[in-house]
Amino acid sequence: MSISSIGGSRNLYQNRSLYTKQNQNLQKNFQQLSSGRRINKAADDAAGLAIAAKMLTQSNGYDVGTRNAATSQDMVNVAEGGLSKISDSLQRIRELSIQASNTAIYGDDDRAAIQQEIDQLKGYISDAAKNTQFNNMNVLDGSMKNSHVASGPDGSGMNINMPNAVLDSLGLSDYDVTGEFDISAIDSALEKVSSERSGLGATYNRLDHTINYNSYASYNVTASRSRIEDLDYAGAVSDMKKNSLLQEYRIMMQKKQMEQYGSVNRLMNF
Repeated sequence: MSISSIGGSRNLYQNRSLYTKQNQNLQKNFQQLSSGRRINKAADDAAGLAIAAKMLTQSNGYDVGTRNAATSQDMVNVAEGGLSKISDSLQRIRELSIQASNTAIYGDDDRAAIQQEIDQLKGYISDAAKNTQFNNMNVLDGSMKNSHVASGPDGSGMNINMPNAVLDSLGLSDYDVTGEFDISAIDSALEKVSSERSGLGATYNRLDHTINYNSYASYNVTASRSRIEDLDYAGAVSDMKKNSLLQEYRIMMQKKQMEQYGSVNRLMNF
């Protein structure tokens, strides 16, 4: 084989390699434009892909934490609604107790009748404390003390204490106006319920701050991941045009070299 023939073969091989590389670049351009992402596989940007994956994990954690906090707010609302009704019943019991303490007008039979209404109200309080539920869990019977809310992106968060409003906790199990009684027991129960409601309000606000923070953090992490992963369409289109022109040039040069290589071979064989 002549030196010219060897040189022509080498040039053809080089052009074919460049053509293959250019074709791969074009395929990458098409894939990026169709997906809207700069990184579609590890080969596109291994370090960027690893960072983006960590950011995705973090933003997903914030989103789940936000949902957990919002659901906990719903639970707090249910509990606060139950306490509101209990407070109303306690206020009525206090009114009846003041009425029963007026011995100048009300006798034993009258106080017995008043006690019947008080017993009905106590029964309502007991039912509300034992049956107010969220997701099949009692929220007013003291069984949900120190409950964990996974509001952080890694499962961390805050602990909340749901109230205990059963009659024993309120000190009213044996409250009876037919004999000697002390209205201060009702006042203590009202103060306890009021304190529990205030605590639930503080818990709700804290959860609200957590939701706002998580939403803000998730937005920022997602935006950062987008800057790593997402495609610059203007730049990608420009790059694809450039690669298309280079591809056409490689095809033209390869065709020209094949023609020259064929001409040289014919002359050598002549």
